[in-house]
Amino acid sequence: MKSVKASNHILPTIVIAQFLCTSLWFAGNAVVPDIVKNFPTEANLLANLTSMVQFGFISGTLVFAFFAISDVFSPSKVFFICGIAAALFNLAICLELSNVHLLLLFRFLTGFMLAGIYPVGMKIASDYFKDGLGKSLGFLVGALVLGTAFPHLLKTFTGNFKWQYVIFATSGLSLIGALCILWLVPNGPFRTAGQKFNFRSCFDGFKNPGFRSAAFGYFGHMWELYTFWAFLPGMLLLYNTKHVHTTLNIPLFSFLIIASGGLSCMIGGLLSQKFGAKRIATIALTISGLCCLLSPVFLFSCSVYSFLIFLFCWGLSGTADSPLFSSLIAKHAPESLRGTSLTLVNCIGFAITIISIQSLNLLSKQINIQYLYMVLAIGPVFGLWALLKKQSKCD
Repeated sequence: MKSVKASNHILPTIVIAQFLCTSLWFAGNAVVPDIVKNFPTEANLLANLTSMVQFGFISGTLVFAFFAISDVFSPSKVFFICGIAAALFNLAICLELSNVHLLLLFRFLTGFMLAGIYPVGMKIASDYFKDGLGKSLGFLVGALVLGTAFPHLLKTFTGNFKWQYVIFATSGLSLIGALCILWLVPNGPFRTAGQKFNFRSCFDGFKNPGFRSAAFGYFGHMWELYTFWAFLPGMLLLYNTKHVHTTLNIPLFSFLIIASGGLSCMIGGLLSQKFGAKRIATIALTISGLCCLLSPVFLFSCSVYSFLIFLFCWGLSGTADSPLFSSLIAKHAPESLRGTSLTLVNCIGFAITIISIQSLNLLSKQINIQYLYMVLAIGPVFGLWALLKKQSKCD
């Protein structure tokens, strides 16, 4: 009976904590224009800062997955420890750093600790909400999206202050989120005691066609999403540059467009209860793939309204499928290794984001910028192929 009562506040607590802690993710990106003043020779600082967080997250998820940390240990305590550590590493970039490698190291370590927040938060949710997991993860991933966007909003409101205030605020929020999980979210009623570390068992889920199909769909989705987020301020800046009478507020619109994806995650999770997770994920991935292909038309439109509507459509569709893939992966994962399976798939997915971000960064110097973002369509095409294969059992 206690677990039923506890569940009334569990999901809101996890969602809020996820939002607060993941505000660290793009904190560095939001203040890049300020940080770059200290490193004027670093032409690729945006791509490198983003990639180091992703690389840290990948490294963390590898460690967490291979040692089944969120299955062997209390996931709530893992979340708490990582939330505190991530906040401290985030604060470290406010030090007077003369070496860019130290800056990148601290962003790497922040990403490493985020591996104990995002996938572990999904693990906690799956331990409480075995039924209707798509809806629960819809709210949870929506919180991640809002957290990712939030530093851009902070930058908007702290424009007259030093950039360090954005970092102070996001680290404080992470501390609060970590404490919320520690105090209010004990181990869930559906938690299964984890197995001891076994390298081969980490990949057992891929033997299941349903798991494999959902995971590959997720990988295609990840090729596109974080690269779109990372380059979004650049898209807005380019539009302002090409249209001298347009003065779009770049931090504000970066926040609004990325944050809109949080709403679509929640809506997608609710729709999945009626129409099925695979169907909604397929529709969302199709729309975002079309956005990639149509980007040469709308990103260079003379109409600012067409430009913004297009970016909002891309922001909404690009994230709507994310919690649905996670729920499908959790559904088909081995029972005692659900947390490890989610973490491992996240690890591979974020490794793909580094390749995508760095590829676009290199291609931006080689091809016409107008056609650059069509390259992102590779991900949705691959994901749709995985989802629509006849042998898929994701339904």
